[in-house]
Amino acid sequence: MTLPDRVFDAGLQPERTALAWRRTALAMGVGALLGARILPDLAGLWTLVPSLLCLAAAGGIAAASQLRYRRVHRALVAGESPRGLPDGAMIGATAGAVLAAAAAALVIVVVLALR
Repeated sequence: MTLPDRVFDAGLQPERTALAWRRTALAMGVGALLGARILPDLAGLWTLVPSLLCLAAAGGIAAASQLRYRRVHRALVAGESPRGLPDGAMIGATAGAVLAAAAAALVIVVVLALR
């Protein structure tokens, strides 16, 4: 890999953003795997559905963030202005996935409480 003559972003903001999205995806994935491991014993096999959906969302977030980072990095290295920067879609999708996981967790807690 060759480095450009000048640093295109002294603060390395795209790299920090990519790392933050990776941590978010990793945290969601670990939570989903823990849920898939623990919850079926407590509340039944139906609890695998929200866990697997959350795991799929974590994978989607990881893939989308990597694609976005590559696009932005290529544009910055080429000296261009990156197109299609934050429109809020990834943030909205992540917030939706977290809210859905929270709703599923609430349902599981209620089911366990009623037993």
